[in-house]
Amino acid sequence: MKTIKQIIESSISTKQAILADDLLLATIEKIILVITTAFKNGNRIYFCGNGGSAADAQHLAAEFSGRFYKDRKALPAEALHCNSSYVTAVANDYGYEFIYSRIIDGIGNKGDILIGISTSGNSKNIIKAFETAKEKNITTIGFTGSNAGKMKELSNYLINIPSTDTPRIQESHILIGHIICELVEETYFN
Repeated sequence: MKTIKQIIESSISTKQAILADDLLLATIEKIILVITTAFKNGNRIYFCGNGGSAADAQHLAAEFSGRFYKDRKALPAEALHCNSSYVTAVANDYGYEFIYSRIIDGIGNKGDILIGISTSGNSKNIIKAFETAKEKNITTIGFTGSNAGKMKELSNYLINIPSTDTPRIQESHILIGHIICELVEETYFN
């Protein structure tokens, strides 16, 4: 049985690998600029994920539309799975793999950003949403694990955590998501 200390050390080790990856850190900096620019241009940011990644998507969208550190105006960010009537209708009528692509087709506009969170990088509904986003000139940002899966090819910007361990990947997604939220807020409102 693993000890609490071993699990914490594993989490720290993953974050140290991120800290040592200059390419990944540079990608995060680019994403901060891209999101800030999108907001300044009046565009929106959409988030999608499944299971724990859906919770992370909702969490990060709320950091933009609510607040992070500053009392400031809301920024247009939304998690796409929050309308359960829509999700269940599309999943029933078309298939679960279409729940995000149909809504992106309906509400996404050129210049918007779609952030997809998938530890494997192979979630079919996120892949289809990224394909639709590409057709509409919507920037795609993938949050994955080290393998990145099919999202690697479809992401304009890729945050691939150097791990194959789902909990460590998800912990790191929130860390990087918080960094992006904090620095976008700081940049946009200064």
